[in-house]
Amino acid sequence: MLSGSRSVAVVKVLVFADITDPWSYIGATRFERAAAMFSILTGEPVELTYRAFQLDPDAPNDGRRLMDVNADELGGADKAELINVQVTAAAKITGIDLNFDEAVRANSFDAWRLLTWADEAGPGFQRDLLHQLWRAHFLEGADIGDPFALATRAALVGLELETAEALLASTEYADEVRTQVATGEAIGITQLPYVVIEQQWTLSGIHSQNDYVQALHQIYGEWQAAPPTTEPPTTDEPPPAG
Repeated sequence: MLSGSRSVAVVKVLVFADITDPWSYIGATRFERAAAMFSILTGEPVELTYRAFQLDPDAPNDGRRLMDVNADELGGADKAELINVQVTAAAKITGIDLNFDEAVRANSFDAWRLLTWADEAGPGFQRDLLHQLWRAHFLEGADIGDPFALATRAALVGLELETAEALLASTEYADEVRTQVATGEAIGITQLPYVVIEQQWTLSGIHSQNDYVQALHQIYGEWQAAPPTTEPPTTDEPPPAG
């Protein structure tokens, strides 16, 4: 345990991210490793829960090559390639392989419905499925807007295939995902990933793994030093972005 006036059974963390955002993939991976290191060093477990923040909620599920989409949006293939090189380099340092030549455009809404269900299925399912979907989207060229692709990835992490298929054929968890996205918009998220620690402290955008570890230590120290007047909040509502 860290020294201080009190301790908690678990440090609760919300991470707003998007499946179609490579920086979310890189930053979340770094934060997960930092959280694991923090737990080893302090003995304090960290519970991560992911929440949806769609960068392009109106994106069509048209299967168009992401390179072509980015070229149109950024003003040319050269600019798109330059950004892809930068992102790929940052991913490589983190131990992540990306292949933008294979990636296709997709809307992440249904994937987030599946991830919200996975969060309720038990510890680890949401995280494992999220990484399966990131890998599918950014490396394998899978269409994560396709229900079959989503359901098969759910089965790969141990979730029931038939249940996943039924969920995707319905509107189940749609309201929950809309609420998650609306919450992110209301608190003013501008960069992903957006990390909320114990409903009080926030980390916006991508950082190095060491910076995340240091931030966790600093934040936890501040929380430990605070007067133990109340228990840590249990609400899922994060604070406004600072």
